Amino acid sequence: MERLEGRAKVTGSAPYAYEHSFEGALYLHPVLSTVARGRVRSMDTARAEVVEGVRAVLTPWNAPRLARTDDREFTVLQDGEVYFRGQFVAAVVADDAETARQAADLVVVDYEAHDHQVDPSSPGREAYRPSADDTGLEADTEQGDVEGALAEAMVRVDRTYRTPREYNNPMEPHTTIALWEEGPDRLTLYDSTQGVHVVRGTVAEVFGLAPGQVRVISPHVGGGFGSKGSAHAHNVVAVLAARVLPGRPVKFALTRRHMFSLVGYRPDTRQRIRMGASADGRLGVLVHDVVEATSRAKEYAEMSGACSRMMYASPARRTSHRLVPLDAPIPFWMRAPGEAPGMFALETAMDELSYACGLDPIELRMRNEPDRDPDTGLPWSGRNLLECLRRGAERFGWWDRDPEPRARRDGDRWVGTGVAAATYPRLTMPGSEAEIVHDSDGHYTVSIGAADLGTGTWTALTQIAADALGCDTARVRLRIGDTDLPSASVAGGSSGISSWGSALVAAARAFREEHGNDPAVGARSRAGTPENPDRGRYALHSFGAHFAEVRVDADTGEVRVPRMLGVFSVGRIINPRTARSQFVGGMVMGMSMALHEVGVVDPRFGHVVNGDLAEYHVPVNADVGRVEAEWLEESDPHVNALGAAGVGEIGIVGSAAAVVNAAFHATGTRVRELPLTPDRFLV
Repeated sequence: MERLEGRAKVTGSAPYAYEHSFEGALYLHPVLSTVARGRVRSMDTARAEVVEGVRAVLTPWNAPRLARTDDREFTVLQDGEVYFRGQFVAAVVADDAETARQAADLVVVDYEAHDHQVDPSSPGREAYRPSADDTGLEADTEQGDVEGALAEAMVRVDRTYRTPREYNNPMEPHTTIALWEEGPDRLTLYDSTQGVHVVRGTVAEVFGLAPGQVRVISPHVGGGFGSKGSAHAHNVVAVLAARVLPGRPVKFALTRRHMFSLVGYRPDTRQRIRMGASADGRLGVLVHDVVEATSRAKEYAEMSGACSRMMYASPARRTSHRLVPLDAPIPFWMRAPGEAPGMFALETAMDELSYACGLDPIELRMRNEPDRDPDTGLPWSGRNLLECLRRGAERFGWWDRDPEPRARRDGDRWVGTGVAAATYPRLTMPGSEAEIVHDSDGHYTVSIGAADLGTGTWTALTQIAADALGCDTARVRLRIGDTDLPSASVAGGSSGISSWGSALVAAARAFREEHGNDPAVGARSRAGTPENPDRGRYALHSFGAHFAEVRVDADTGEVRVPRMLGVFSVGRIINPRTARSQFVGGMVMGMSMALHEVGVVDPRFGHVVNGDLAEYHVPVNADVGRVEAEWLEESDPHVNALGAAGVGEIGIVGSAAAVVNAAFHATGTRVRELPLTPDRFLV
């Protein structure tokens, strides 16, 4: 089925958050801190206040007080403390965006600057263990005799892998429109978000409002990749401005540079992996120790080593996680948080082990295939990794390659191929509800407060509702993206369609049970995502296999990826068009992780020096060759009533490792720090 909203998007008639029009709208532009740590001593706003068209200048001394100030991300303009460069310290509201920006540039801020630390590798850094209460996972795990197994291993790998800061850059930046109406107080937000109910909950708490006093609307979102999975500080500053100017909508669109300090990023990681194996490549021990950066302002942990707890069979195993607090912006979700950097390290180490054992990389993985989840001991709900590897190898032409590194050259380029496995949990989140109403014209209005980030939610949920009701899709009217609709979980963790779709199926079953196949006009039923009795009985994970061909210029070191193939096991596919788009998009994002993306921080001042899309490189069309995605025809009855798991994130997991492994096969040079810039191959 084609995207239902496709025509509206390409013709420009699908309204995104910032595009809603209001008479008398005002515009906000912020003033950001220019020190990495310190305090605002004073602020001169006189020149800004006299600019024609300026309606308000908000500072820490005149902004409305917040009801909740225990979360530093949302404690905006409440004091003069500065925790990172690029933090909000003031904001100007004016009749148009240009005037607001001009006046913001006229605000003069005097700082008391303090010593800061923004480099996680600097000497004397402190590190601590994150709490399971915050992450949902234990930071450290151990089973078996790790040290004994390392000492006895015939073949050992002991390597450290590094990933840099990486930044979400969805095509639509983070935007919001805030309208505060008095008598009684009511707040409406038009927001670019992955979860309208999540934003409502946060904003209501911060401002001391009841949830019913806040409405969040988000019918279309131009990409999120995790960064829009929560409210951020920009929501709070917009609402503060709207509170000062009630009855006037305040529009705030972050610039591309703003997004490098205000909406999260994937933090730096340093991952040491130690493996011990027998001569035939069977793992006896696996150790994955992770050190990641976080912010002093607010803790965030990726838990990148968790994948090593369940991916391969090994009698002895240990994982650990430590955080280095920095005077840096607050990290946040970025597509496959944890799994993307963690599987880069694990799958690159597996490739190194395959060469150390003299085994084909696919054969090594097959020899270490676990029959149950090594972490929990539970049986798999469906682990078809080996079939993904076999099918991908045949399709890619894997077995035709010369296994020796630096063995094939085509003109000026060394040619190599690489493989890596992928995994992601099959999540179905609780808390979503759907409502179905039979209309007078024979249609069904189906309502749920879900979000469409461009992933195809409008289309997939329409298909699911029609299938569950036993009617044609043309008879379904879907309503999403509004807190006035039944609650929905966030569009994150590849859990959206499985969670919301399960609620739709439950509501459709309730509707038929209550109203039959010939319902009266106005017949109505409502139900939520049911509890899954198999969660806790089975290990619920998706798997996949990535293959990449890499060509490295022998003279310049430039790396090109002419073709990639991914084969995935993700349960039932609801819509092949949108699923393929998600797989391919994730694979390209993994290639970008491997070849391009790095946020370069100036340690003197604490800012990202390449904080725009001119210098923060991502792939363009000329960088992307043939990218193909396939999947196994299957259904997982243990994950939900649909038999379907999410597909949004597994495409990136392992993709970078496949490219890195192919680059080693091409050149014989092993790179363990991303990205693969040309200088790394000029040795």
